[in-house]
Amino acid sequence: MPEVQSVQQQSALSQLAPGEQLLSFGIVVPVKSAEGIKVKHGMIGGKLGDHLMHRYGAQSGGAQSIAAAMPSTSGALLMRVTDQRIGLVRHLDGTPVWEIPRTWAAQVERRPRLQLMARFRVHYADGSWLAFLTARRRTIEAFTTALNSNGTTGN
Repeated sequence: MPEVQSVQQQSALSQLAPGEQLLSFGIVVPVKSAEGIKVKHGMIGGKLGDHLMHRYGAQSGGAQSIAAAMPSTSGALLMRVTDQRIGLVRHLDGTPVWEIPRTWAAQVERRPRLQLMARFRVHYADGSWLAFLTARRRTIEAFTTALNSNGTTGN
């Protein structure tokens, strides 16, 4: 009987190169494109939401950095880590939004939670970083394991 795959798993597996292995994937929201921060009783928007995003940082690095190369997006995306690359794809159809060679990603850093969302940063080889939000702390742990592995599965 064939394995049943979720839409997200199908999207994460789409458009991989022959022999490329998927190590981890999960739904994320890039902080630089977030439209506010969800809290228990609604949304913080406008100036306060913008202030919090800038205060806690969405990215670092100059205009020529790896982080600055990520295009503006809106809403949730699927982050995937393979043995060859790390990137963002649309979670319903797997269309690539932004991808880089895996060797350009240096580490994943878990950050303090903002209410309902877990926060993390992906640091890149040039010293820049991007911040992301996810609903599950396990997603961050899986990315950390995948990036710390040497491109092998089973970690």
